[in-house]
Amino acid sequence: MRKRIFEIMQISKKDDAPSMAFDIVLVLVIFANIAAMFLQTFSSLSDYHNICKTVEYVTVGFFCVEYALRIFTADFLYPEKNKFRAVGRFLFSFDGIVDLLTIIPAFFLTGFVVFRMLRVVRIFHLFRINSQYDSFNVIKNVIYNKRNQIFSSIFIIVILMLASSLGIYSVEHEAQPNVFENAFSGIWWSVSAMLTVGYGDIYPITPVGQIMAIFIAFLGVGVVAIPTGIISAGFVEQYQKDQNADVEHPDIDKVGEILVTNKNKLAGLTVSELKMEYDTNVYIILRDELTVLATDNTKLRENDIVIISSDKLTKKKKKK
Repeated sequence: MRKRIFEIMQISKKDDAPSMAFDIVLVLVIFANIAAMFLQTFSSLSDYHNICKTVEYVTVGFFCVEYALRIFTADFLYPEKNKFRAVGRFLFSFDGIVDLLTIIPAFFLTGFVVFRMLRVVRIFHLFRINSQYDSFNVIKNVIYNKRNQIFSSIFIIVILMLASSLGIYSVEHEAQPNVFENAFSGIWWSVSAMLTVGYGDIYPITPVGQIMAIFIAFLGVGVVAIPTGIISAGFVEQYQKDQNADVEHPDIDKVGEILVTNKNKLAGLTVSELKMEYDTNVYIILRDELTVLATDNTKLRENDIVIISSDKLTKKKKKK
């Protein structure tokens, strides 16, 4: 029974009707919960706030049952761990934390603003919807594969932001002591300038500060383009990988390998001689622990393994 509950709650397969039904219900409950949360913020819909609260409590109740069942079946999600460790692994996983933060605000709605804000975490349930599709997996893979470059670009942005904040403070503090009180007060301006937002609430008035602002604004255009270019390149690479993964290789059955020995009289031959005598294409040579690039002048040694392709291989396989 526990295993069947786990199978139903996991991402459904096309041939599993109860699991597909659960996924559909889960999606509807998530959207209903988020819709009720947003509709309660409209004062013009105050007559329907009680209905929205009822929907909210019902959906949170569904989340509570789902959370309990996921704990109940956690050992099937992590079969390599015992039941106690599997439960702990789920509780501290991304889905486990999101589920918990989704439930907690329903029981602490008065007196704690921070718990009210945690209701927004319910939106992260939408990631569970998208996880069924390749589009979300592509985004996840790109961000994970490019994480070092993204972190490096963010680090550069932070350093430039702090440097520009300190620089604008040093030239504008005397002219605007109430605006640029300290180096930290210039961070808001540096962020708006580097990200090319420019709200206009804080701006330099001295000639040196204005010149500096011009350079920082131009620098911000390039800085913002760095992570954008990294992520865009990651999407292109991932797309090419997916395209190549779908390419079929009809000639794969023509590829084979030959062990070079003195007995088969291949030892001592060059690659070009092997090609001409046996009508083959030689790709690489595996020699001891090395991979040797097969050039025409490469001599074959005993115990070499030659990777070749030939129509004769296909004919032999068909005869067999």
